[in-house]
Amino acid sequence: MAAVDAGEAARVDRASPGTAPRSPARTATTAGRRRWDGIAGGAFLLVTLYLTGRLWRDVPHTGLAANRHDQAFFEWMLAHGARVLTHFSDPFVTTGMNAPDPVNLMANTAILGLSIPMAPVTLLFGAHASFDVLLVIAYAATGFAWYYVLSRQVVSSPAGALLGAGFCAFAPGMVSHGSGHPNIVAQFLVPLLIWRTLRLAEPGRAVRNGVVLGLLAVWQAFINEEVLLLTALGLGLFLLVLLPWRPDLRRRARPFLAGLGVAALVAGVLLAYPLWVQFFGPGSYRGLRADIRLYGADLASYPAFARQSLAGTAASARGLAQNATEENAFLGWPLLILLAGVVWWLRRNAVAVALAVVAVAFAAVSFGPKIRVHGTAVASGPWRLVQDLPVLDSIVPTRFALAIVPPIGVLLALACAHVPKGAARYVLPALVAAALLPIAPKPLPAGARTPAPALFTDGTLRRYVDAGHSVVFVPQARSQYPDPLAWAAESGLSFRMAHGYFLGPTRDPGQRYAIFTAPPRPTSDLLNRVYATGTVPRVTAEMRAAAVDDLRYWRAAVLVLVPGRNADALRAVTTELLGIDPQWTDGAWLWDVRQIALAPSLDPTTPPR
Repeated sequence: MAAVDAGEAARVDRASPGTAPRSPARTATTAGRRRWDGIAGGAFLLVTLYLTGRLWRDVPHTGLAANRHDQAFFEWMLAHGARVLTHFSDPFVTTGMNAPDPVNLMANTAILGLSIPMAPVTLLFGAHASFDVLLVIAYAATGFAWYYVLSRQVVSSPAGALLGAGFCAFAPGMVSHGSGHPNIVAQFLVPLLIWRTLRLAEPGRAVRNGVVLGLLAVWQAFINEEVLLLTALGLGLFLLVLLPWRPDLRRRARPFLAGLGVAALVAGVLLAYPLWVQFFGPGSYRGLRADIRLYGADLASYPAFARQSLAGTAASARGLAQNATEENAFLGWPLLILLAGVVWWLRRNAVAVALAVVAVAFAAVSFGPKIRVHGTAVASGPWRLVQDLPVLDSIVPTRFALAIVPPIGVLLALACAHVPKGAARYVLPALVAAALLPIAPKPLPAGARTPAPALFTDGTLRRYVDAGHSVVFVPQARSQYPDPLAWAAESGLSFRMAHGYFLGPTRDPGQRYAIFTAPPRPTSDLLNRVYATGTVPRVTAEMRAAAVDDLRYWRAAVLVLVPGRNADALRAVTTELLGIDPQWTDGAWLWDVRQIALAPSLDPTTPPR
């Protein structure tokens, strides 16, 4: 999880086995460095295009197969970022979904640090295409950022830097998060944060270095706060382990702490209001649902192969992770053996030892409150000691396994920098190839998606829905039915919707933990049951009265049903419930309920936020 500057690497390497690498600044010519930079950039782009290639065959009709709901969620967030620029919408709170109640976007990974820079792409080509482009940028930029820092600050071997950076960008856990989590994949700021933190020890530059680090931390906070926290924890542990080995670092504590104070001040000032909104503003919550907080890495998953690894299948990963997107710990047994050998070989290298300690500590925490082997709890985990602390109660412990990737990447780079002379120099590359080939990535699985019906994109909906009322989808938008979020994104968020897929507070008495949609109402429960079963129940007077109450609560103008799963049953029960027939309008069934759901309007002069 950490890098060292060239001088530090050289000093540490004097105590290392093999031939100590010289400072990269002295060994690489400008032309040679540029050539390797081009090779690295091209290699990362090619691997990324190979990984995402299936998404580009028919962009409008193709999406991720493993995690449609998170892709739809982030498409909505990309559209929101564009709307922040074009409509000056509130970046932190919205009623664009979950109307009329607010959604706290700061507590929902709004990816403003990505969506705003991506706004030109989103506005030109739509949120769905923008998501695909973002995924390519996230992988390629993460790989190149790691290569840049490793080649300039850690090792003199460009090939070693390329190897370590490639692992950091395309490790099995990173590939698994490509199925829907661009906020996790986009780790291009992580190596820069580490590098600039270590630069704080430079005398006489506390203000300059502190300001740079503070701005990087703010940017990362608007991409993913969890990654920022894990980076800080890993780097802090790394330095604590390294300090006893390095008296020179202790002597430079004063400029380091001064720069750290400047960085904290800059980040604190810029993030004060967004964090206040996140923890105390509308739609805020405290902690995740109890079952989500139990998500830990299975001990047996570490030597196993992920389904997106060359040697892996769905069967090899079955029962070892919560879902296909959270296969964080699947390193494979060949790599574990190689890493044990590398750490033993570099045991006199302080940096290698500190990286190994960080990796082992994060692995222990990743198990969660219970250590499980093939799903069976065998012991208590250290996470149980801290799981209820503020902020930590919102972390999914299995993600600590993903934070092991950077320490491993740096260890691989260090190992390549210490390849001995003679015939033995061929041994390590062969061992590395044997360990990494089984976990080489396979292309992300893609599947068919339904583009937005013309009703949402040609302006027809505006004849029915003003800015003060909402669209109710049949069934309601949620994780099991995420398409409405993607369709709203295609429309440029031109309408509000009831419900949605997001994290918001439960309404359980005395509780404020997060649930993954709006609290249920009678009508939403009824439509969800019909969607799941295809069975049309007998509609009672009580159901009709509850529907009117719900429509008024949602300030509904129309109900919309797009043909799909159990559409006939949904159309029948909705028609019976409302007592009016739908109209077929631009690719969807539409019930105009403005006369049924007469309710006080939201301010019609205020566009959806």
